[in-house]
Amino acid sequence: MGLRFTVLSSGSTGNATVVSTDLATVLVDVGFSGKKIEELLSEREISAQDLDAIFVTHEHSDHIKGLGAFARKHKLAVYANEKTWGAMKRTIGEIPEDQCNILPSDSVMEIADLRIESYAISHDAIEPVGYCFQADGGKLSLATDLGYVSDKVMRQLQNSDVMVLESNHDVNMLRMGRYPWNIKRRILGDTGHLSNEAAGEALCSLLTGSLRRVYLAHLSQEHNLMDLAKLTVNTVLEDNGNFYRKDEFALCDTYHDRPTAWDIIK
Repeated sequence: MGLRFTVLSSGSTGNATVVSTDLATVLVDVGFSGKKIEELLSEREISAQDLDAIFVTHEHSDHIKGLGAFARKHKLAVYANEKTWGAMKRTIGEIPEDQCNILPSDSVMEIADLRIESYAISHDAIEPVGYCFQADGGKLSLATDLGYVSDKVMRQLQNSDVMVLESNHDVNMLRMGRYPWNIKRRILGDTGHLSNEAAGEALCSLLTGSLRRVYLAHLSQEHNLMDLAKLTVNTVLEDNGNFYRKDEFALCDTYHDRPTAWDIIK
């Protein structure tokens, strides 16, 4: 079956993704109650017993809400960098020491046939990371909750076959929205969230490789629409070079209330 994944849910209400190979299955973030995560997993015919580990991107509640209870109940190994462990300890409660594992930012590990690489990103958390997964010659990159795509992150994302990329907001919708200005400024800043335009601009430098599909993720329910996000990203791509071939590349949806279909990469 090779490398495959499903985004169980993506957005400010909660985030979780499953990555799987023939020999390993891992969960990235647990942004819902343990019961809700179990329901989302079952929709893709996964049980908690199928999981080998949980990887944490950062300590915001929409990424760790159910982490403690879920990990304790199912005795799952949890991986996060040291600062993230410190920041989320009060929220998730005590997890048995033998389940707690430190994975430094910008480091690599393997679980069976799955290679996992963490990389530092810019977001208003203590030490946030994204993850790249490789198996059977395929590469999946997860890049959400980042204020901008730095040159270092760009290099990390190169040669991805499939990517889950943040396309959080439409700038005009956000500016005209009801949020207080301090929150708008946070979202628009370098430690906030990628706009539709910024997602498109990042992809302009990534489409020259093997990238075939991009799942637009972490969309704001107040300041974005999936059709608008896809239209904006497509427009940016079309305006920035002849390398863009629609028949060789697809923008895909994620959802805040249900999983995506399994995507088999290699």
